[in-house]
Order: sequence, then C-alpha cells, then structure tokens
Amino acid sequence: MKNYILVIGTLFLLTACGEDEQPAIDLEYPEIVVTENSFPVQCSVLERGSKIQFRALFTDNIELGGYSLDIHHNFDHHTHSTEVNDCESDPVKAAVDPLLFIQTYTIPNGLSKYDAEAEIDIPLDIDPGDYHLMIRVTDQEGWQTIQGLSIKIH
Repeated sequence: MKNYILVIGTLFLLTACGEDEQPAIDLEYPEIVVTENSFPVQCSVLERGSKIQFRALFTDNIELGGYSLDIHHNFDHHTHSTEVNDCESDPVKAAVDPLLFIQTYTIPNGLSKYDAEAEIDIPLDIDPGDYHLMIRVTDQEGWQTIQGLSIKIH
C-alpha cells in the first residue's frame, strides 16, 4: 500500500510540473525595423562637422539586450551591405584620416520593443567619402541581427 501511495504521489508531482512552468526558449532573432523615423538609411548623406541623431526601432519576441553602431570608411569598396539597392560610389582612394566610430548601447531590461536614439558627432576634419554604418542588435539570449548601410559623408 505504501508503494502504491508513493507511485501515485510521484505521478502527481510529475504531472503538476506542466509546460506552463517551463521558461520559453528563445529561438528567434531580434529585428531592426525600418520606419519613417529611421535615420540614417541606405544612401543617406551626412555632413562633416555635424551631429546626427541615429534612430531605429528594435523588436524581439521575448527580450532585447543591446545594440551597437559601427561607422567605418568604405574607400576600397568592400561590401557587407544588407540592402538591396546600391548607392553611387566615389572612386577608390586611400584613407588618410577616416571616421571610425564604434559604440555599444544598452537597452533597458524587460523590453521587447525599443525606439533607439543616439547622437553621433561627425568630425569636421575627417576624410569625406563612402562609409558603412553597421547596426547590430542582440537579444537577451545572444541572437544577433546585423544591418549594413552604405552612407556618404561630405
């Protein structure tokens, strides 16, 4: 009789721990959503000596983690653009004093949607020309989405 009660008790405990108590497994990449407020976008032209306001919408199915921005020259016409349309390129040239901007930003905990904004200084004394803007957004599980934009700095 004691064995019977032990078996019934064990079965009860095992069935009581249903699927509802298990944490969700995140298998989805976060998204970079282009809206009418997004800036810069593919082929945007930025001015030396100005401050720009980066804007993007990030979403995730469970929880966002952070994002990073990377602006570097594309004077050699290398590519990692994720956009369908190409921008008109300047002739290939050697870099003398290019802009290199790399910055990581945190997203407040618990958010699955975030309107990102960051102010970026474009120095006056940098080489003008073709640049890339790499946007990386990561969720709490470590899944990452990258968007590569071609931009121009005059």
